[in-house]
Order: sequence, then structure tokens, then C-alpha cells
Amino acid sequence: MKLPGQDAIARQAGENLVTRRVKLPRRVVDRPLRQVGKRLLIALGVLALTTFIVWIDRSGYHDNANGKLDLLDAAYYATVTLSTTGYGDIVPYSDSARLSNILLVTPLRVLFLIILVGTTLEVLTERTREEWRLNRWRANLRDHTVVVGFGTKGRSAIQTLCATGLKKEQVVVVDPSAKVVETANAEGFVGVIGDATRSDVLLRAELQKARQVVIATQRDDTAVLVTLTARQLNRGAKIVAAVREEENAPLLRQSGADAVITSASAAGRLLGLSVLSPSAGTVMEDLIQQGSGLDLVERPVKKSEVGRGVRETEDLTVSVLRGHRLLAYDDAQASPLQLTDRLITIVRAGGAASEGAAE
Repeated sequence: MKLPGQDAIARQAGENLVTRRVKLPRRVVDRPLRQVGKRLLIALGVLALTTFIVWIDRSGYHDNANGKLDLLDAAYYATVTLSTTGYGDIVPYSDSARLSNILLVTPLRVLFLIILVGTTLEVLTERTREEWRLNRWRANLRDHTVVVGFGTKGRSAIQTLCATGLKKEQVVVVDPSAKVVETANAEGFVGVIGDATRSDVLLRAELQKARQVVIATQRDDTAVLVTLTARQLNRGAKIVAAVREEENAPLLRQSGADAVITSASAAGRLLGLSVLSPSAGTVMEDLIQQGSGLDLVERPVKKSEVGRGVRETEDLTVSVLRGHRLLAYDDAQASPLQLTDRLITIVRAGGAASEGAAE
């Protein structure tokens, strides 16, 4: 039985779910209705100006009905002239009226047509241009990061990844809320609107070509279904998932997650540590916050550190990653360091962190 995969964000917003839609970030422009409104005002302004030009030289025009022009006749003549209809019932016969038609009315007619045709062409070509951008984006996308859920957890994860050198073009956000995806677009990220438990939605995010997947949904059952679907589509991607309840963490790992973060227990752990030792809690909070104070980073072993002990490294090393084994700093097998090892170190933010991430 397939459990409902809609995230809590969309349900709380009370909006209709729109599935299987990709939205690329774009430059900030006016909304379509506002653009049409502006052009309509310009067209009305052109019409009013033409009416005024005809009316002030009304003595140079001849009306076949009664021979004279009033303001209504001037507006009528301006309308049929700008629209290139030209019934011929009102005609300019004086030299000044004909000259004003050549120098003023004709350029205004051209401007009027440009406004109308330009608006029509823009509406007709918008979808084609968007499809072209989308096809080009799909063709160039490789080894990217898919983030499911753009709430507090998902946004913080993206900020951490981007702070270590990941480009915004390499991030795809998947969320069931159209408003949330619009927020992601405003920040420069590609967004996919839809239920991430559905394989067709994840395929639109090109998850089959992704290098890593971050699952930060609001519900644990949704996280399990997304993990199962993502692992089925991409066997080699690194999947990191967040759950609220610790008892659901084994289920996430069985579903294919490489790492599972328990948000509720982690917050509780930090609360308890802050009660027992406020200073220790401050240090832990400093490590969690990105870009200030201390950072916890992974970096390769430098050539100058090969053969040394763990305590002899340039940075404060807390663990050594050797192959698929994670060795603590006090493990006897961790020293001496090997060239293929990777170190988990504590560094000053903005220092070696970026260097380690880049390598």
C-alpha cells in the first residue's frame, strides 16, 4: 500500500498539489498580467495622443457625414487609423492635416502595432522559450544534488553545501508546494513541483544522474518512501535522510539511505548537553552553525602528514576515514596516517574548510 507522500508544508498552505512540473530560476520580471496592463496603458496613451493631434487640426479634416469633426469624430478617426482599418469616411484634406498624418500619426500607428504584435508574439513564444531552456538544462545537468523538501532542514543543508563550493546550478529542489518552489527559484535554485514519492517526479529532477540526494521531508513515512524510490532510480547516489523519530532510523537505512540524521534526538541531545555544561553546548552549537566560529570538515591527508600520528596533524583531527572504516582519533590503527586516508577535522570557519571541501 502506498502511503500519502504529500509534505506537511503543502497541506498547511492549503493549496492544490501540482505534480510533475519543473521550474527554472529566472530574472526578476513583472508578472504577465502586469506586463499586459502596462502595454495596454501605453496603447491607450498612443490612442489619446493621436486623438489630440487630430482634434487640434480638426479644421483640416472632412467628415462625409456632416463635414465637421468633433472630439468623438477625432477619437473615431484615430481608432480606425491606428488599427489600419481606414474606412475613408473621414479624410485629411488640408496640407497641415496631411503633414501631421505623415510625421506624427503614421509613427504612432507603427508604435501602436508594435505594442500589439509584440505582446502577442511574447505570449506565443514564452512556452517555446521555456521548453528550450528546460531541454538545455536537462542536457547539461550531471552529478548534481537533489534536495527533497525546502523547509528549515532542506534550506540549511543547501546553505552548508553551497558554503563549501557547490554551485546553485547543481542543486535541484523537489517540493509539493508551488509557493515553496517559487521561493527556491527566487534564491537561484531549480525547482520541481510534485510528490517526491513518485518516480516520475524524481525523474524530472534528473535524480538518475545525481551524485547525492538530501531528503528533508516533514514526515518520516514520506522520507521512507522517497528513499525507496530514489534508491531504485539511482543505485550509486549518496542518500542522506532526516527523520524526526529515532525508531524510524533503521527503516531509513534498510530503505537505502547511506546516512540518517535524527532531528528530534539530536536537538534533545544538545538541550541536555547545554543543561549539564553550557560551555560544551555552546561549542556543539558553534560546530553545527555554518560559517562562524568552528567547522567540522572532511579533507584528504596532506603529503607532509603521511606517516605521522593523528595528533601530529595541522588541524585538530577527531576521526580518520580509511576506505570504508571510520577510526577514532585514539584508535591505535589510525596512526600512522596513509596517503589515501581522509581526516575529519575541526577548523576555523572560512579557513581550511573551503580548502578541504574543494579537494
